[in-house]
Amino acid sequence: MLDVCLLGTSGMLPLPGRWLTSLLLRYNGSSMLIDCGEGTQIAIKEKGWSFHPIDVICFTHYHADHISGLPGLLLTIGNSDRTEPVTLIGPKGLSRVVSALRVIAPELPYELRFIEFREHISINGYEIDAFKVNHAVTCYGYAVNIPRIGKFDVEKAKALEIPQKAWNRLQHGSTVELDGRVYTPDMVMGAPRKGLKVTYCTDSRPVKSISENAQGSDLFICEGMYGEKGKESKAREYKHMTFVEAAHLAREAQVKEMWLTHFSPSLVRPADYVAGIQKIFPNVQAGTDGKTVELGFED
Repeated sequence: MLDVCLLGTSGMLPLPGRWLTSLLLRYNGSSMLIDCGEGTQIAIKEKGWSFHPIDVICFTHYHADHISGLPGLLLTIGNSDRTEPVTLIGPKGLSRVVSALRVIAPELPYELRFIEFREHISINGYEIDAFKVNHAVTCYGYAVNIPRIGKFDVEKAKALEIPQKAWNRLQHGSTVELDGRVYTPDMVMGAPRKGLKVTYCTDSRPVKSISENAQGSDLFICEGMYGEKGKESKAREYKHMTFVEAAHLAREAQVKEMWLTHFSPSLVRPADYVAGIQKIFPNVQAGTDGKTVELGFED
């Protein structure tokens, strides 16, 4: 199972009842945060999820509304008795930006590890693909995959006379040598099954890289800065996206579901504008702070 929580949905400015855009994923004992604007700590506390398991923090870019909450969060993670390393992932300049922010959070009881973008990152069970989008500064989206191995073929293992004490290790991808014989996972494992995929994108004009990387997502979380008509020129000027543009991306990517987020402070009731885009992509919702889903593997 993969737990997904949209911690905050506001762009640029935190509002009463609407914290800045941030996403938290939980899988197999690991928590991964994407973006950390002002108010992220409060949003996590309101949700009731723990700070201690947060071991990966990703950044789309370094505008304040996506990273200014980091120093306080790092201190709170430390106060949760965490001593294991925390990995930070982001565009070029990550260590420089974080070092500057840590002037007000210099002492941490755990190590920070930095990964500046490369095309694919495997960490703590997450398979992460970062893709460049089109904003006023260098900015990336994330496609997060949870792969699922094939089924163990008991009958095949018995037919090949593979000792039962080797089965567990073969299931977990290890080659096993027993009594002079070598057994490999491909001897008893079926083809990989469908996993889970969540794609997250904020602060961008609609570009091909988004629909390509979001292809087939179980959940596509995409910025919808403007829902009202007449905001198209403003979206182009400030390198953001309208609800209509986001809906077209979701349709192109053939995702199962889309949540809109990163709303303009002037967009008081985002849900009022969802019906107008459902003819483009029907399974769309306006995100709300604390909105959560548990994604499960298909049978």
